[in-house]
Amino acid sequence: MGVGNVSKRILLGRKLRSSQLGETLLPKRIALPVFASDALSSVAYAPDEVFIMLAIAGTSAYVWSWKIALAVALVMLTVVASYRQTVHAYPSGGGDYEVATVNLGVAAGKTVASALLVDYILTVAVSISSASQYAGAALPFVHDHQVVVASALVVVLASLNLRGVRESGTFFAVPTYLFMFAIIGMCVLGLFQLVTGSLPDVESAGYEITPKPGWEQPLTTIGLVFLLARAFSSGCAALTGVEAISNGVPAFRKPKSRNAASTLLLLGLIAITMMVSVITLARQMGLRYVDPNDLENLRLPGGAPVPDGFVQDAVIAQLARAIFDQFPPGFYFVVVVTGVILVLAANTAFNGFPVLGSILAKDGLMPRAFGSRGDRLAYSNGIVFLAFMAIVLIVAFDAQTTKLIQLYIVGVFVSFNLSQLGMIRHWTRHLQTERDPGVRRKMMRSRAINTFGLGLTAVVLVIVLITKFLAGAWITILAMGTFYLIMSAIRRHYDRVEEELVVGDSDPVLPTRVHAIVLVSKLHKPTMRALAYAKATRPNVLEAVFVDADSDRTNRLVDEWDAMRIDVPLKMLYSPYREVIRPIVQYTSEIRRSNPRGVVAVYIPEYVVGRWWEQLLHNQTALRLKGRLLFSPGVMVTSVPYQLRGAEQAKARTEREFARVHPGDERRGRTRTQR
Repeated sequence: MGVGNVSKRILLGRKLRSSQLGETLLPKRIALPVFASDALSSVAYAPDEVFIMLAIAGTSAYVWSWKIALAVALVMLTVVASYRQTVHAYPSGGGDYEVATVNLGVAAGKTVASALLVDYILTVAVSISSASQYAGAALPFVHDHQVVVASALVVVLASLNLRGVRESGTFFAVPTYLFMFAIIGMCVLGLFQLVTGSLPDVESAGYEITPKPGWEQPLTTIGLVFLLARAFSSGCAALTGVEAISNGVPAFRKPKSRNAASTLLLLGLIAITMMVSVITLARQMGLRYVDPNDLENLRLPGGAPVPDGFVQDAVIAQLARAIFDQFPPGFYFVVVVTGVILVLAANTAFNGFPVLGSILAKDGLMPRAFGSRGDRLAYSNGIVFLAFMAIVLIVAFDAQTTKLIQLYIVGVFVSFNLSQLGMIRHWTRHLQTERDPGVRRKMMRSRAINTFGLGLTAVVLVIVLITKFLAGAWITILAMGTFYLIMSAIRRHYDRVEEELVVGDSDPVLPTRVHAIVLVSKLHKPTMRALAYAKATRPNVLEAVFVDADSDRTNRLVDEWDAMRIDVPLKMLYSPYREVIRPIVQYTSEIRRSNPRGVVAVYIPEYVVGRWWEQLLHNQTALRLKGRLLFSPGVMVTSVPYQLRGAEQAKARTEREFARVHPGDERRGRTRTQR
């Protein structure tokens, strides 16, 4: 086994057979942290965004925070109820994309797919960036290196997912449950302190917030509505990740739909409980929170501006520091598990994006490589692509959550709306043929739920577009449009290729003649093997071709050819500029033009070496030549390998490794024939 294979096995683990796919399916206790970590982790940044938006008008606007939290909770409950209908009706894992494609058409499906792809990439970028912010609260030296830390975390997370869904899910389960315990435990303790009158203030309670320019005067009705709409749309970041379960139904154990629906309901209840509790406590503890990138309207007690280099801790970090004032380990526990869950929240995207990519590849909308499973039965190419795009965003936006969050919610609610509309069409179509009264009642109830969900999510989408378009949502819309055009181009390409490959009446006709040429660089064993192989194919014409770029070398070859009495004519192609590839390409084109119904078979002798670095020393001209000839119509290229002694030794090493008994082979049921 080579160094590359050893490294791959260390990073990814042993290969899994296709028959072991069922072993990677998830029970509900593992599926919850795998697919719900994104929505749960939004508790770490959604409250921050609500308070940032309200702070535009000063501290007095904070009185609306708990009402906004309830409005977001209502939307989340509605979306959860709607998606429970989706996982029952479409358990194949296509989620919103499948719903829109089947019921609204291909264009709607591509729109949803574009929105979901952008959303998954942003999920990784936002979650990891927020995690680096929490890491900076516990470890100050991280604050100045957030981009590097966030990029490294993406790489680590991608590596874990390349090991497979089951193993990554087991690894992520404990931190996710610890996060639930930490946040709910902190909130319960804080609410107990509130009831008993011992609730402390957060560190920013004594600060002052001055309204931004233009917001100093008392708010008019229109101004207040616009402010609340901006805060509400930012708080709706808590809904991101809800759709991931509908895309991940195939990863659940049977009964898949019922397990997915139960997990979805549990996700909604836990996320709402944590978010409402955090916002309520933050308001009661006197939180003052502004945009970390714009601290000009934040004043220290006494009215002095904050100094340069001032670091404003995230909302949950401030709550934990105050609630666990007498117990510092509690603060570090909350901050650490929050940072960890934000890293793991990106795992939702690392599970959803590759599955969606494989479905799109199957439909011809993404490169077919996205539909191939890797050694560990994960969709490896989708995982790598997602990690790369997320790192690009993290670097471009300097790992700032507040900058990235403005791009975040548009794609989510585009897919929400089209999915709900598609589900209404789905139930309406089935009601036309269903006659059982009980089934019809269930369908009508489901359609009512989806109709209410469509109305509510449509209102939210309008609010998001109005309030966030200039703040960065236009970038998301542009990205969605780009993905849409790319998918359309890929589909046109595959359709065109498929049309060209259809067998026609003239295709079974044999060529009139085969003109075979064997390329010769010198007279040696590889050349003799290529000549023998070409003779065995019995072409109509066979000749050896040598490019004459050096007269001395040419004369030497001719003498050796005559001395060996080789019965194949040797043709010289004169090359005054010492080119090798161009004369051969021109010669094959001339043969093809002289006999359009014939084919030209080009045989290229090649060395087979034993080590990867030795390949760099051989066959470079052959590779370039094959690249040129592949685009020549009517020209067939055949490589004739000659194994050097090093290749034989490498083969022997491989056979010995293959035959060796590995630890655990008997337990895994692996015999020598299976290896």
